[in-house]
Order: sequence, then structure tokens, then C-alpha cells
Amino acid sequence: MTRRPGPPAARYVASPVATPDASQVVGYAQLWSADPGAWAAAGAAWRGSTGPVRHRADALDARVAGLRPAWSGAAGDAARERVTAQRTELTGVLPALIEVEQVLAEFAARLRGAKARLAAAVALADQGRLLIDRSGRVRADPAVPRPAERVGPGVAQVAAAVHQAVALAGAADREATARLAGLSAAAGAGWVSIPPVGRPPTGAGPGEVGRWWAGLTPAERRWLVAHEPALVGRLDGVPVTARDQANRLLLAARRAALLARERGLLSRAPRGPLEVAGLARVAAALRGLDALAERLAASGPPRAYLLGLDPAGDGRAIVALGNPDRAGAVLTYVPGMTADLADAPGELGRATRVLDRCAALAPAEETAAVLWLDYDAPDFLHEAAWGGQARDAGPALHRFQEGLRASHEGPPARHTVLGHSYGSVVVGTAARDHGLSADALVFVGSPGVGVEHAAELRMPAGQVWASTAPDDVIRLARPPDELARRAVFGATPLGPAAALLHPPGHELWFGHDPSDPGFGGRRFPSGRYGHTGYWEAGNPALDGMARVVLGG
Repeated sequence: MTRRPGPPAARYVASPVATPDASQVVGYAQLWSADPGAWAAAGAAWRGSTGPVRHRADALDARVAGLRPAWSGAAGDAARERVTAQRTELTGVLPALIEVEQVLAEFAARLRGAKARLAAAVALADQGRLLIDRSGRVRADPAVPRPAERVGPGVAQVAAAVHQAVALAGAADREATARLAGLSAAAGAGWVSIPPVGRPPTGAGPGEVGRWWAGLTPAERRWLVAHEPALVGRLDGVPVTARDQANRLLLAARRAALLARERGLLSRAPRGPLEVAGLARVAAALRGLDALAERLAASGPPRAYLLGLDPAGDGRAIVALGNPDRAGAVLTYVPGMTADLADAPGELGRATRVLDRCAALAPAEETAAVLWLDYDAPDFLHEAAWGGQARDAGPALHRFQEGLRASHEGPPARHTVLGHSYGSVVVGTAARDHGLSADALVFVGSPGVGVEHAAELRMPAGQVWASTAPDDVIRLARPPDELARRAVFGATPLGPAAALLHPPGHELWFGHDPSDPGFGGRRFPSGRYGHTGYWEAGNPALDGMARVVLGG
């Protein structure tokens, strides 16, 4: 029997001993000593095998190319066919290796949640001056006096908390075991099989895509990931795990495309200002891509899922921290002006801070955060002054949110979409014009969201939130007609009178300030951290964002 230290004990009366069932007697001890990090590291080792496998596949490609001019006839054809078949077998393993890592990483994440629940149960026992033995049994401490009235949690309450924690770990263990058993069976039966002819038509909704995917066998899905990764990786409605596998397989090709663009610019001589600027952008995009790749390779929590990557133009990326298909609360973060592939690691850091705060507030809850940078953000102020790029982004954001709903497993998650700066214009415009499959919208540092009142965003009552720092320069983003009026009258004797007749209001460049009470939404505070400091550790806005994500 072990007594665990805790806060000053509350009083209690004696209660019967609560004993977990036989499966929990072992489970409690296992959960107490379990190391989620070891499971995640084991998964990373499996994923690391993709490098040697791909290297070997490339060597077989070179072998086939070498045979073609040197060996003709039936024997040469047969040799090339055999080597090509070996390469196909190798590439068929690649999705499975990533899948093993996903299974182990997700098991580790659920194990962390179960351990957090168990720690809370132990703290509850300390509060009630109760004992938990190594088998998970809970009972009153005979050494503590027994007043007539109990104060604090009782045996049954603590036993129920222990049971829930162990049950969560047991469910995670059974699920991971079943998924690994399926992969083991596939190793003997064949990793891949060719799927039926037919793919979702262009414009198919996420629901239709999800039904198509559900109708395939696991082997057919792995074939598609291995042979059509560009299709699978971009389809909203396909599960997050499959999109991640496909996009990770495309990473090397995406980097090669950037390098080819860089070589093309370097080959131009003489290089003018446009070429120099282009080289700088490509170099920054390469640094951003490499930083993303480093984060994708990390085994530490939360696991990153690559849901989209396009190096064209300024570059785009969709990256999830934690699995949105499994989480009970999901944040989609849309960044603002100048955001591109080069900025993706920094923007992902903002999503990470919200997720970390969620974990601090609710350590037992499974949450996920998505950086959605799948639009052409304005690069210059004159571009940001108009809403065209926000309107262009609307259909894609609408479809992405619909896809998260379609592929989610278990009970519906709470979905929150957060827009910063011009990203709030994107979110507001998408909600206004197309609707967003979300339970809450959050706007921080917003120049307006394209509507005059929260009701126009088609969201549940009380689920439109906003915050603007007192020193955020976005407050100066006044409508064009107001700026013109000030410019006309400001240099005349009528200027002071005009200012008195038309004091600064709550109209911003893109509509009514969403952080003004008159907008009809709800507000949370921000400290004086400027336009980009909403994610700083000392800013109450960070806590506000996390609480909205959690539904608090």
C-alpha cells in the first residue's frame, strides 16, 4: 500500500473499499509506469525506415534504366520486368511504414491522456485522504480520524476516476493492437492491391469523397497512397492519416521542385532585381520547407500531420498538430498578410502555443490544431486593402472544414476556426458566403470580417469571439470613405470641426470591428502586445483563445 503526497488532507468518513475489475488490477500498474515517449520513439524508428526503402527503390530505377540500352530481347524484357516488380513491392511498403508510426504515435497520445486522468485521480485521492494500492484499489486511510461528516471526495468517486483512466488506456491498447494486427496480416497477404477504376469527380464534396474512400479495402487505399499521392493528399474527406502518408511521400518531390526553380533563376545572367527577389523568395521557401520537414520528423508530442503542401507561387501548407479525426476539440488557424511557405514554421508555432495552453487547462482532453495556409495571402498593403484574395479563399476553407467533419471518428468534435489580421477577413468571408462547418469563430487583430453584425456569419448564438489589443495598429484601418474625408478636411480650417462631428467609430476597413460590443459577438481581453503578440505567454488573449477551443 502506497500513500501519495498531496495537499493538506480533507476530512472524510470511512467508506467501503472500491476494487476495480480483474482487467484493471494489471492495467493500473501498467498505466502508472507506462512511458508514452518510448512508444512514440518506436514509431519514429519505423518511419525512419522509409529512407532506406526509398533509396533502394531509386537504385532499382537506376538498374532498370541501365538495362534498357544494354540488354534487349525477351531476356532483357524479363529482367527489366522483374526489377520493376521488385521496386513496386518496395514502394508498396512505404505507406505501411508510415502507418505503423501513426498507430504508435496516436497510441502514445491517448496514453498521455490516460496518464493525465490517472494523475488527476491520484490528486483527488490525496485531497480526500484516501489510499490507492498498486492494484488500483481505493480505500480509506485507517490512520486518519473519521469525523461524522465527510469533506472532500469519497472512495467511490476516486475509484470511478481511476476506472475511467484505466479504461481509456485499455481501449487505446486494444485499438492499437488491432491496427497493428491488420498491418501484420497485410505483410503476408500483400500490402497493396489495385483499386477499382473510378475516382471522385472534380468538385465532389467531402461527404462523397469519404464514402468512396470507405468503400475501398485497406490494401486498395495503400495502393492509392503509394501510386496517386497527389490525388489522395489533397482530397478533403479522406482521413487525415491517409492524407499525411501521401503528402509525406511527396515531400522530396516538393523540395526538388523548389530546387529546380532556384536553379532556373541562378542560370539567368545577368540577373535583374526581379530575379534577385525571386531567388530570395525561393531560398526562404526552402528554409521554411526544411523547418517543416524537421517538425514532421520529430517524435515528440504532438505528432504533426501533413495535410497539404504546394511549393508553387509563394507556397502553401496545411499542417495539423495532433490528429483532428480523433480529437474532441479542433482548432483551424488561418494566418494573415504575407503568410507563405517561408512563414509556415512560425505560424505553426502560434498554433502550438494555443494547443499547449489547451493542454495546460484540460490535460486529459485530446485536442488538435491545424495551420491552414491554403490561400494566396496578400504580400503588400495595396493587396490587403481589398477582399478579393479572401473571397478566392472562401470555397477552399469551406470545403476543408466540411472534410474535417466528414472524416472525423467517434462523437462530433468541437471545431473552432480562428483568423488573425487578414486571415479574419478570409474566415468571415467564407462564413458569410459559403458557411463554415464550425462551432465557434475567433477573430484576433481584425480589420473587419466582411459583415456588420455577428448574425451574418451564420454561427450558433454566442459563438463568435474577438479580441483586439489596445495598441494594435489594426485599429487605424479605417474605411476608405472615412480616410478620404479626413484627407479632404484635415488640411482645412474645417478639420477640427469635422473631427468633432465625426468622431472615430467602430467601422474598420472590412466592416464593423468584431471586438466592439455593437458587433454582437463576445470578447476576450488582450494585453498591450501589438498586432502580432496575441500568442505571447503573458497575454490573456492566449488563454482566451484556448478556452474558446475547449468550449469554456
